[in-house]
Amino acid sequence: MDENSALTPQEVADILKIAKNTVYELIKRGELNAYRVGKKVRVDVKDVEEYKNRTKSIKSDSHLGNFNERSGAGSLITEEFIRSGGFVICGQDVMLDILSRYLQMHPHGIQALRAYVGSYNGLYELYQGNVQIATAHLWDGDTGEYNVPYVKRMIPGVPAVIIHLAGRLQGFYVTKGNPKGIKGWEDLKRNDITIINREKGSGTRVLLDEHLRKLGISGRNIKGYDRESTSHLAIASTVARGGADIGIGNEKSGLQVKGIDFIPLQTERYDMIIKKEDIEKAPFKTVLEIIRSREFKTELEGIGGYDLKDLGKLVAET
Repeated sequence: MDENSALTPQEVADILKIAKNTVYELIKRGELNAYRVGKKVRVDVKDVEEYKNRTKSIKSDSHLGNFNERSGAGSLITEEFIRSGGFVICGQDVMLDILSRYLQMHPHGIQALRAYVGSYNGLYELYQGNVQIATAHLWDGDTGEYNVPYVKRMIPGVPAVIIHLAGRLQGFYVTKGNPKGIKGWEDLKRNDITIINREKGSGTRVLLDEHLRKLGISGRNIKGYDRESTSHLAIASTVARGGADIGIGNEKSGLQVKGIDFIPLQTERYDMIIKKEDIEKAPFKTVLEIIRSREFKTELEGIGGYDLKDLGKLVAET
């Protein structure tokens, strides 16, 4: 993405994994540069990157400080917060922001901090004890299963409970009208195709790499494979602007971007992972109560883009 490209506040919010209102607040406080085009607010990509780099500069020499650097969370997660008993929910979907709000408002709830990191890193931090809840949508190409094989491998010797949140449709973002006639994974073998990729550790990146492995395709042979972006919306926007022929992401995000067609490929399982030793503790019981409530489900239904028929269902214990 060109560093001088103009982003809307919503696109900035999706890149930073924050609410749009928070973007306006950052602009108001002078922490994020912006300008107006008529009545519309716009932010340059380079200013978003400068903001991210400034927040990353607040680190600790400890392992928890390294977590901030790896996750891109910057000052959002501090060593002091975690050591003081902070409750951290790890993952990138907006439903987790809604869950955090419900948790804060619940009579027996708690204020939760959000860590906006990908599935792989989230499981790693759960294993290390740095977060209380992780979420994942990691597809295993050998078994066709989501998440369970990864939880078993990445949290060894620690019993865990996997709770289903939602089904989400994953696929290709292509330019409106699909001028290159792209149909599926096999098209990645073509030499006239350029992609925009997700960051390492995200469930979408794992999905791509597993399919490439099964097809015997090396990422080195795909144009754009090393170009990374950290949100579905930013990926779709790049494709819409002609910066790539293919981006991979969920249907819900792609529909927010003009000039994009969505090619469905597979339905993924988005799950919540909790250590079994924690499941009967008060905050965790409240979390489960919330996600199984009619109110929470109704709000997600209003957003759209989720298959919620198994919301709150126990998937597996490891």
